[in-house]
Amino acid sequence: MVKERLYKLSAKELSDLMSKREISSYETVKDIAERMEEVETIVKSYITTNIYKAIAAARKIDKFIYKKKRIRGGKFIYRTKNIEPLTGIPIAVKDNITTKGIHTTCGSNILGNYKPIYDATVINKIKESNMILTGKTNMDEFAMGSSTENSSFWTTHNPWNLNNVPGGSSGGSAAAVAVGETPLALGTDTGGSIRQPAALCGVVGLKPTYGLVSRFGLIAFASSLDQIGPITRNVQDCALLLNIIAGHDSLDSTSVFKDKEDYTKYLKEDISGLKIGIIKELMGEGISNYVKGAVYKAINIFSSLGAFCEEISLPSLKFALSAYYIIAPAEASSNLARYDGIRYGLRAKKVKSFRSMYRKTRSQGFGDEVKRRIMLGTYALSRGYYEAYYLQAQKVRTLIINDFKKVFKKFDVLISPTTPSVAFKIGEKFEDPLTMYLSDICTIPVNLAGIPAISIPCGLKNNLPIGLQIIAPHFEEGLLIKTAYNFEKKFNFKLKPLYRKF
Repeated sequence: MVKERLYKLSAKELSDLMSKREISSYETVKDIAERMEEVETIVKSYITTNIYKAIAAARKIDKFIYKKKRIRGGKFIYRTKNIEPLTGIPIAVKDNITTKGIHTTCGSNILGNYKPIYDATVINKIKESNMILTGKTNMDEFAMGSSTENSSFWTTHNPWNLNNVPGGSSGGSAAAVAVGETPLALGTDTGGSIRQPAALCGVVGLKPTYGLVSRFGLIAFASSLDQIGPITRNVQDCALLLNIIAGHDSLDSTSVFKDKEDYTKYLKEDISGLKIGIIKELMGEGISNYVKGAVYKAINIFSSLGAFCEEISLPSLKFALSAYYIIAPAEASSNLARYDGIRYGLRAKKVKSFRSMYRKTRSQGFGDEVKRRIMLGTYALSRGYYEAYYLQAQKVRTLIINDFKKVFKKFDVLISPTTPSVAFKIGEKFEDPLTMYLSDICTIPVNLAGIPAISIPCGLKNNLPIGLQIIAPHFEEGLLIKTAYNFEKKFNFKLKPLYRKF
């Protein structure tokens, strides 16, 4: 019997122990529940917990894993058939992914009481894999933010330092994985919302190629940018979870027809000869010196593993932030027009007319950041400004895509910092939106280009994690996983919040 607390183990370690019948899913979920009792009131990772249903689901799965076969010599002989990877493993899900009968709020008052009548495709996939939902994690309202301070419910705290933000918008998912409230989580990434909180919380976050993972059931922010992806404690767990959620879905018109791939086959310790480009534009002004130092140390590690590293330039990246903050708000303005107080969600009371009801519902239901982006997007799409702003931003997007295509003809992967700095103090940037937007300067280009990227820990500053971003061409998630796995093995990062007593 395992003596160590189960919440400290990776998903793969838990799965292996279940396969050997040394632990049960019930014991795992119960230990996760105990950890949640210890830390949730302090870290505040979840909006909605699902622990009672999770325990019931675990007992049901254990009946399958531990099904009695026959008695020999007075002892039960259990079924010997191997269980599927991640069967019985807990997982948390960001609260903008629909879950049938379970609140899905998007961190917003306007959806505060919304219970979907259907599951998102990724939820169906994790259920089919017999994984267990522990709850819905906190997030910036409608995924608009970089700190999880924009949630309409509460601010999530970084488990490395409770005075600091966990990043955003998937801050609840990243904090929950880092502190041991779940071994696995799903987040969403529109401009860095998986990778940025993963970097600030010292965990692994992967933004897949646009179209690799179904967006059906994801409540939209910016439809041409949004993507669901895994947040895990290590690269191996990331590969296992990506195996489950990736794949074509007829319910999503942007889902790509592609042969199913086993990403665990890329967990090999050999990157000799790999060509790595260091993005010059993401190592300059605005990036903290200690972050640059950690990235250069990572470069030395890659070189010691036999990789070839060279600085490269993508000139169009200097326009990425500006283009993103026209395209994303424009799409948000269109997507959020559906919240009108009529069909679902919040409806203002004591109104005298339809116009008054519509205005008061949106005024009461949306927070300041969401209102700000709706206004920006509506302005960019308005008559007389569409060509000057939105159309020009899309042209810049094309330049960025072409710049990435050009460098990938020579290099296998690219690297940069994930964030310009470590996690900042809660409240430090909340009143300064422009400074907050700069937190995503390294991650946004990847979303505009629709290519995959992963963030992995590469150092510490003042006991706060630093993230390294690795970028690959379209549908080269396997190469990302192989590159990240080799670095992770050599760097051997320790996730300290797992062992912290709050």
